[in-house]
Amino acid sequence: MAFVVAVAQQKGGSGKSTIAANLAAVFAADGRRVALLDTDPQGSVTRWHEERQRHSGGRAAPLFFDHPSGWRVPTALDRLRREQDVVVLDTPPHAGTDAKLAIRASDLVLMPLQPSPADLWASDGTRRLAAEERRLLRALLNRVPAQGKMRDRVVAALAEQEVALLEQSLGNRAQFGAAFLDGLSVTEAAPRSAAAAEMRALATAVAALADRR
Repeated sequence: MAFVVAVAQQKGGSGKSTIAANLAAVFAADGRRVALLDTDPQGSVTRWHEERQRHSGGRAAPLFFDHPSGWRVPTALDRLRREQDVVVLDTPPHAGTDAKLAIRASDLVLMPLQPSPADLWASDGTRRLAAEERRLLRALLNRVPAQGKMRDRVVAALAEQEVALLEQSLGNRAQFGAAFLDGLSVTEAAPRSAAAAEMRALATAVAALADRR
């Protein structure tokens, strides 16, 4: 049975689409059967997949892609759980019905947030949904600057709220955006970069959670 990861955050601009696409691609490159689902009406991952089909030039690991919405989401997941090893969902940036359905169907809710008050406050809706659906939640710090004290303040606030935070974090690195524009993961476009190392570490952490099911 597949391990289902819903990348969810109520605030737009948190980087969830980039994370979902990269995470799926890393697992696919590792030889796993991977499905990537775009349930976000913005369709950023859908566009990424279109670019991946056009411009990958053989560098892209194969993965199954779909963009279901509404009650098609649990139906698609029922099938993919039997066929895949990992399913990654990019979810809508609000706590509406589609986000709730995706979280309900997941084994892990991966909640990215930048080290900023706005992202921290906006995470309340996602945390509430995960708690209501009794789903495992892990916060992920994204676009972390090289310097600054805000990271420590956000980490402290998450601890005070008893939100589990992954040790791995993603830096504020241009390689993520450049790879996404070409329909690639950062591990495919810049495999020796610090960004690629961070994404591989994130995939390892997620895989460890899957192994503990």
